[in-house]
Amino acid sequence: MEGTVFTPSLEGMQHIRSPQGEMLTKPFLDVCKLILPVIDKFGTAMALVKRDIGRNTSRLEKKYQSDPFRYNYLYNMVKEEYECKSAKGSTSCTNGILWLTRAMDFIVELFRNLLAHPDWSVTDACTDAYGKTLKKFHGWIASSSFTVAMKLAPDRKKFMEVITCKGDVRADMEKFCLTFPPYLEENHKFLSKFGLDDLKA
Repeated sequence: MEGTVFTPSLEGMQHIRSPQGEMLTKPFLDVCKLILPVIDKFGTAMALVKRDIGRNTSRLEKKYQSDPFRYNYLYNMVKEEYECKSAKGSTSCTNGILWLTRAMDFIVELFRNLLAHPDWSVTDACTDAYGKTLKKFHGWIASSSFTVAMKLAPDRKKFMEVITCKGDVRADMEKFCLTFPPYLEENHKFLSKFGLDDLKA
């Protein structure tokens, strides 16, 4: 069967955990990057989210590449920064993991909305997803920028046509929404143990 725009990220998820069940840095970041071509299809409406994801994955990849053995496991970055008391810094890798996870929460919620509410416009789906995920952590300026950007969302019918060029895109979108959230939840739980899951922008 022909793959969809979701196929690369779905395949990538099979490699996120080590045989011992630990979260691996590179495969997790790869999945986050592999969903970017889908986000691209939203156009200007997703420019801020895409920029955030790109910035945070770059920061984490740079750290990983500095010592792939040491940072093979994603949470090693957090443990190290927590011990050095630098985890709460705005340029920390911990902050990068937190905001990358939140951005992915938003993406998942947006796809869930598109699946559950066929009568909603893309702007409606974006606005609702934003309210459930990122909004409470954003200040007024970021929140206003997002609100303006989401009004630029494409027409739903056109958007679905663009992403449905091959394969069963609805089934794969559903699979993405079922398969990826447990990894995001694990990130939140781990950060929460250190009191780092509720940091604001």
